[in-house]
Amino acid sequence: MQTNFRGRDFIGDLDFTKEEVETVLDVAWDLKRKRALGEPHAYLRDKVLAMLFFFSSTRTRGSFEAGMAQLGGHGAFIDSNTTQISHGDTPVEIGEIFGRYFDGIAIRHCDYGDGNKYLNAVAKSSRAPVLNMQCDVYHPFQCLADLMTIMEKKGRDLRKKKIVVSWAYAASYLKPISVPQSLILQMPRFGMDVTIAYPPEFPRMPEIVEQAKEQAKIAGTNFEIIDSKDGMTEACKDADVIYAKSWGPLLTTTDKTEGKKLQDMYKNWLMDDAKLGVAKPGAIYMHPLPADRDVEVTSKVLDGPNSVVFDEAENRLHAQKAVMALTMF
Repeated sequence: MQTNFRGRDFIGDLDFTKEEVETVLDVAWDLKRKRALGEPHAYLRDKVLAMLFFFSSTRTRGSFEAGMAQLGGHGAFIDSNTTQISHGDTPVEIGEIFGRYFDGIAIRHCDYGDGNKYLNAVAKSSRAPVLNMQCDVYHPFQCLADLMTIMEKKGRDLRKKKIVVSWAYAASYLKPISVPQSLILQMPRFGMDVTIAYPPEFPRMPEIVEQAKEQAKIAGTNFEIIDSKDGMTEACKDADVIYAKSWGPLLTTTDKTEGKKLQDMYKNWLMDDAKLGVAKPGAIYMHPLPADRDVEVTSKVLDGPNSVVFDEAENRLHAQKAVMALTMF
């Protein structure tokens, strides 16, 4: 168990070592048990977290705000549009000033090419830890909750369990690429064989893929990419975990109109019973939500016995509380 967390930033998935992630999960399960039993756990009494949002949220805001209250502190919701950021407050001002007002700064900024740079710039100027509520590169807290959920469903020893991270069609908007990138970085470290599948126009950032391959090499696990026009069913074969969600073709084009045209070419990339049927018996389906029902995933799968999406959403609360308790104490 590692205990050196106080004051540390958590921006990228590899900011914490595997052993440190194990410590986070141990704390998360303890806090989950305490909440189930109604045991007080006000480890952050009188602490305040700034929650700065450049991007809309349901689960992230709710879980961070509730988590801070349950830890005895307060989460201050700040919409970037209500600040002076557009009138001259740079990351230096946000880091310096919020770092003095608050005990932690959590930021959600998903604009491609800007989000991660912004978080790191704030962290450079802040005396308080900076926590990544999702950027254009990583979604580390979602990934911690995902890992926690997989272990609850499949056991702590995940070696040789196969996780499929697959693109799926969505009609709502071009979603960030951060969730699949965090998954392929973190899951190999815990022994999982990773298959990532997507149409040719929807790749991941090359540097993230290389880091994921390196983590798989260190752990002695398999890492496979299927980037054919109809590779979703092939990827799902013999899977223990299917994580099928949409993301935008941001490495191909950042033009929303052109991106939508590319997205609409692959409406057959739908998570349904047929794809679940080629996975292993008892395979689980995961999605960070919100999902485009009956477009990205059928309601039958999303609401079915293999779906763990609501347990997954709940675990956002516990995993985030663990990191906040460890870094902001």
